Amino acid sequence: MNKVILIGRLTRDPDIRWSQGQDQTCIARYTLAVD
Repeated sequence: MNKVILIGRLTRDPDIRWSQGQDQTCIARYTLAVD
């Protein structure tokens, strides 16, 4: 398994959505500014 650790700051609020189907999962999409 690959592992990535990024440190930075969020450039805007996360976009939160829920998956379709029987087992709903919360999905957050965001952009990260890395120095």
